[in-house]
Amino acid sequence: MHKPLALTLACALVLSACGWRDSRLNPSNWFGSSEPAEVEVAENVNPLLPQDSNARGIFAKKPPEDKSVLISRIDSLEIERTSTGAIIHATGVAARQGAFDVELRRVDGTEEGVLTYDFRIVYPEQPTITGTEFSRTLHAARTLSNQDLQEIRLVRVNGETNARESRRR
Repeated sequence: MHKPLALTLACALVLSACGWRDSRLNPSNWFGSSEPAEVEVAENVNPLLPQDSNARGIFAKKPPEDKSVLISRIDSLEIERTSTGAIIHATGVAARQGAFDVELRRVDGTEEGVLTYDFRIVYPEQPTITGTEFSRTLHAARTLSNQDLQEIRLVRVNGETNARESRRR
């Protein structure tokens, strides 16, 4: 048993001393050494996004359509200071019961120094009853950092029939 093992080790040492290093059978020689090359840079290209904005994969779903609407009425707007910024808290009343997916969505393209949000909700597809005002009351909040608030002097939240705003003191 010791003789075949010794013979195998001896053969391995002899073969390793041969020209194995330069052989094409050696996997480390399958590719040549690296060489410098020119960088090919395309202008304004994100490699994670497809080039054609209309191109979608075979199994890609259509983007969901936005079914949200403005809440019927804004009742209150409060801005609470925190150590890292502020919390915008808005309360509104929906036109009917069952509203969900409450969101304060930022409106782009407003005046300088004015931060505007739309209070948006989604109603169920089935008709629902109006119900009491208490059962239709919804709350939404949004946090802002100190950097976000740096140049803001007015915060406005829009509803369908009214808007509320709060000025900086």
